Amino acid sequence: MATMVTFHAHPDDECIACGGVMRKAYEQGHRVVLVVATRGELGEVPDGFLGEGEELWQRRVKETEDAAGILGAARVEFLGYTDSGMMGEPTNDAPGTFWTADVEEAAERLAAILREENADVLTVYDDHGGYGHPDHIQVHRVGMRAAELAGTPRVYQSTMNRDAAKRGRSQFAEVAGFEMPDLGDDFGSPEAILTTKVDVTPWVTYKRQAMRAHPSQISEQSFFLAMPDEVFGYVFGTEWFIRVGAEPGIAEYDLFD
Repeated sequence: MATMVTFHAHPDDECIACGGVMRKAYEQGHRVVLVVATRGELGEVPDGFLGEGEELWQRRVKETEDAAGILGAARVEFLGYTDSGMMGEPTNDAPGTFWTADVEEAAERLAAILREENADVLTVYDDHGGYGHPDHIQVHRVGMRAAELAGTPRVYQSTMNRDAAKRGRSQFAEVAGFEMPDLGDDFGSPEAILTTKVDVTPWVTYKRQAMRAHPSQISEQSFFLAMPDEVFGYVFGTEWFIRVGAEPGIAEYDLFD
């Protein structure tokens, strides 16, 4: 049995980016640990969604725990930073945000967990956080440094296959009247620099269930849940990574082999 620590910026990021590899690892007998940098305090919810006196972060922590149970995580930890908001917002520079965190200090918080767990695998994000969110970029910076501090042997940068997304947009433009958005050239990473392609099709239903465990952010009308099953399977049935230290080119199909 090995241990995977998967590091994310906000509640719900875990199921979108790595829900498949989490559930796959769990079913293969590995230990899965989820670490989240913030409690997603700046998410948006409709009026009346929260109970009287309930804070959004409280709801999102509970949603994370529910999703983690679906995905097989044995441990959930929050690093204690606050949500920075989208890039360029005044909230980026507020005291206590993850974006303003000292990288060395934050990395040591994560490294302490990596050491406790004797982690074999760590997942972080690519160097632009997939789409430029400041907290996602900081996950990359902090996660990479934490792996160095803890000596974690295998580090994978979770990303999206930009070229596959473009192919899929064309392929599914006419399916059930569903049109995937054009995410542009700043989304994900080009296929040529990826190293690892994990088929998570057998676990994609768990991934969708975990998304539904985050109703404060992922409604049934959202892009993630409104798409037909066929499209969902194409978009979320493969998870893509860049393994640190590996040569570019897809040559791996599992995080533990």
